[in-house]
Amino acid sequence: MCGIAGYTKLDHPVEPGRIREILGLIRHRGPDELGFHESDLAALGNTRLSIIDLEHGSQPMFSEDGNTVIVHNGEIYNYRELRRELEERGHAFRTSSDTEVILRAFLEWDTRCFPRLRGMFAIALWDERRRRLVLARDRMGIKPLYIFHRGRDLYFGSEVKTILHHAEVDRRLDRNGLGYYLSLNWVPAPYTLIEGVEKLMPGELLEWENGSIRREQYWQLRFQPDPGITLDDARAELDRLLRLSLREHLIADVPVGVWASGGLDSSTVLHYAAQEASGLRTFSISFRGHSHDESEYFRAVARHYGTVHQEFDLNPEENLAETIEQISYYSDEPSADAGALPVWYLSRMTRQHVKVALSGEGADELFGGYLTYRADALAMRARGLPAWMRRAALAVARLLPVSDEKISFEYKAKRFLEGTLLDPRDAHFYWNGSLDEKTKRALYEAPRHARPGELVHTLPTEAFRCGEINLFLWADQKYYLPDDILYKCDRMSMAHSLEVRPPFLDHRIVEFAARLPEDFKVRGPVLKFILRELMKDKLPPAVLERPKEGFDIPAHRWFRGPLRPLAEEVLSPENIRRTGVFRSEVVERIKQDHFRRRANYGYQLWGLLTLMLWMRRWNVHA
Repeated sequence: MCGIAGYTKLDHPVEPGRIREILGLIRHRGPDELGFHESDLAALGNTRLSIIDLEHGSQPMFSEDGNTVIVHNGEIYNYRELRRELEERGHAFRTSSDTEVILRAFLEWDTRCFPRLRGMFAIALWDERRRRLVLARDRMGIKPLYIFHRGRDLYFGSEVKTILHHAEVDRRLDRNGLGYYLSLNWVPAPYTLIEGVEKLMPGELLEWENGSIRREQYWQLRFQPDPGITLDDARAELDRLLRLSLREHLIADVPVGVWASGGLDSSTVLHYAAQEASGLRTFSISFRGHSHDESEYFRAVARHYGTVHQEFDLNPEENLAETIEQISYYSDEPSADAGALPVWYLSRMTRQHVKVALSGEGADELFGGYLTYRADALAMRARGLPAWMRRAALAVARLLPVSDEKISFEYKAKRFLEGTLLDPRDAHFYWNGSLDEKTKRALYEAPRHARPGELVHTLPTEAFRCGEINLFLWADQKYYLPDDILYKCDRMSMAHSLEVRPPFLDHRIVEFAARLPEDFKVRGPVLKFILRELMKDKLPPAVLERPKEGFDIPAHRWFRGPLRPLAEEVLSPENIRRTGVFRSEVVERIKQDHFRRRANYGYQLWGLLTLMLWMRRWNVHA
């Protein structure tokens, strides 16, 4: 696991040593080594977190003739089988690293090598003779890769800060990205919050050659539900794929741990990991004394598998404001997902014991684990009622007392009823989102507000024939998963030099899930039906029977308590006016309505707070 960065130099030659400065900005991603290559035409480099071939896996890595150079972030789990194939084709290896396998695969197959790679990765390859740079990102977007194109030159890096270091980049707020951020709490690829800076899409490669750019999707997700598959066959196949994935995700030359929340997903990962390895360590976050504390569940799972277990109790009074300021630096783009805070603390604790951790990310998006999917199904029926009746029900719900609980009945009821009055595609993103369109229009002026439901219409035509739930699963796998869940996990873990691997996102499991009928995922009130069927005889009953809990913070309560001073300072009318982005009176109304318990705007305040901290930290202007 590493961080990578680089740029070409046709139009804007730069002074020697700039790449070293840039890599210093992401040294947290790879504190073990720093390496770079500079020529008259390009510079690229790597900060390394040593996981495989600790002694000989240094980067950049060069072909024998010195012409082709690679830097790489991530892990290739099938590198041993690819190595055997390449050796049969005459390649002689100098190291035992997966990076050399990628380099030689590229020399053998050029860009056709990327579909052969199984793992998580962001890769940059430079061909000096052809003046050619090739970038590629893994299929599911587990590892990030940002680009900026100006004139004939291209800039790239694992984090936006590697691009912002260049004076050629104007740090102007992107209004399309902002519109999505305010609605969703995250920014869908290829957008970012900086004009001109883009994310390479998951499963995409980019070729820059002599100033010309070509982009290509080397892998695309396709949903093709098979109505003939039986539940027994599906269960057996998922069992086989999980065993294969966990066997590969445990490959490392350093100890590997498991994040354990006590939920179905992380417990499934732990179950299969325990079949392959002994003496596993598990790590968890607790909220002692609060209704959303999950301690009893993750302790039960840790006992069940006999792990060496550590947990961290999240105390909001302890340096909370200081931590949020730190997150604004490492987030790179603002993380309006309040779950970033517990992931920060969990990563910090985990890194004290291991370099690599396995997590359950991806299972919800593959198999239908979010309450939003149940809300989508219920809303379809609710929309059969007259709109006046739904508005009347919402008016009644708004009379309910405002609760401080993390996601209370009152909050869910209001959110659900508001969603029934929206287009179904907008509603799906609104369930987990932030500001509604009316509040966005009141908050700031924009020539056009990005509507979340538009993301659904970027899917292929066949997406609209695979079922309503599958349609939303497809959209979430393309956008929500990489641009919120995986983004949050990458930034918070890499801030502490920790590699996190999500075994559910082996692309063989992803493609398998896309072949399943909808009712194997969401069946009536049961979420992740196929996964529950697989694990019902394997996990403790308490894990299978517990309600779905998000990995989140009690934002509503904290903004009326320990976070109120920070919100008052950062979101003061003077600071808001200084940005030239928002109407200060609207922000003030949101703040005061929340503080005075007229509404629950904890998540909206978190999004605005993190955005303002980020703009201030990186000198982003309107």
